[in-house]
Amino acid sequence: MLRAPLARCVVPMATRACVSPASAGSAAGGPVEAAIRAKLEQALSPEVLELRNESGGHAVPAGSETHFRVAVVSSRFEGLSPLQRHRLVHAALSEELAGPVHALAIQAKTPAQWRENPQLDTSPPCLGGSKKTRGTS
Repeated sequence: MLRAPLARCVVPMATRACVSPASAGSAAGGPVEAAIRAKLEQALSPEVLELRNESGGHAVPAGSETHFRVAVVSSRFEGLSPLQRHRLVHAALSEELAGPVHALAIQAKTPAQWRENPQLDTSPPCLGGSKKTRGTS
């Protein structure tokens, strides 16, 4: 299965933001992607915000906005455990996680951690189908 290429990054003044390949034709992708981006920027003032819509690699209709991967680099994460960082992200996106977003992979790093490894992780391929149909012939 082909993996989606890493998001194409644009570096404005202070925040590095990225556009996922699926949304490269528009400024902010679809409405869910735009909401995620805006809420994370407001809540965490990230130095780096990389957002990838991975819905195309899953068993969902074309154009869906249900599966996302995000890397958020913020000084707000200093001194917090990974769980506390994820809770901050979840709190900012509570509306999206209760509705249209089915899966959200989070990399929440401090600026120093990002400098050591500045890349968005990749996701394994989707197995597709439902648990009820897997392994049956």
